[in-house]
Amino acid sequence: MNELLITRRHLLKKSLALGAAAALVACESKPKELHCTNTSSLTDEEVKARQTLEYADKSPDPQKMCDNCQQFILPPSGKGCGTCKVVKGPINPKGHCKSWLAKGAPAPSASASGTPG
Repeated sequence: MNELLITRRHLLKKSLALGAAAALVACESKPKELHCTNTSSLTDEEVKARQTLEYADKSPDPQKMCDNCQQFILPPSGKGCGTCKVVKGPINPKGHCKSWLAKGAPAPSASASGTPG
């Protein structure tokens, strides 16, 4: 009969162990947020251009993110920071800048921009 007796201490230990295991699984399943902000390899001019184009690592508009922009270039692995045809340095697929252009949209022509062609 002693074998079936569950003590409070035993129950508490098992509960804590189960809770810790659940917390560990929950932490591991959450994807890490990608940061593409290291500009240490860029020249001062490239950093200034990046600032002028208002590159942001996270787009304020979910419809206008780098991963659905014509200028964005995926990294070879398909994951992580990509690059851009306009903005130099690492580019977050969920980022945004003033040069955003929807994939499939016609590129602006020289006459449309007011520049003589």
